[in-house]
Amino acid sequence: MSNEYAFFMTAAIKEAEKSLAAGGIPIGSVLVYNHEIIGRGHNQRVQLGSAIHHAEMNCLENAGRHSAKIYSQCTIYTTLSPCPMCSGAIRLYQIPCVIIGENKTFMGDEAILQRHGVELIVLNDVRCIELMQQFIRAYPDVWNEDIGVEKRVGVQAEN
Repeated sequence: MSNEYAFFMTAAIKEAEKSLAAGGIPIGSVLVYNHEIIGRGHNQRVQLGSAIHHAEMNCLENAGRHSAKIYSQCTIYTTLSPCPMCSGAIRLYQIPCVIIGENKTFMGDEAILQRHGVELIVLNDVRCIELMQQFIRAYPDVWNEDIGVEKRVGVQAEN
């Protein structure tokens, strides 16, 4: 993992840890433009009673308004593979690159992002994997609600 990826993924992990400390789901995200973080966020569905405050959505909200030119030069870092909602926002704002902490515990809408020309770099960072696996084991119902399923979704087997 490059130093730049490690630096920004660590910032996203800190956001995930903030969510967990506040009773939420440990997923974090940062939006990077010109090697600087312009937005930070973490999953706040539990904390805010929100249907949409996934980490990437919260990050974009906290980044504020930017021109299409700015978004088209950003990279978004997220500790977990983006779901369909977050992938839609990434596509809407034409963010060209997503650095994903891990996709072992949850595979988001990576295929659709790739079909639309978004570059994906999956780190499978052990810190991200362990954070999610521990949370899913401890709070399966909250996790299932977050990803929009009624049945129990367990942690996938490690390779």
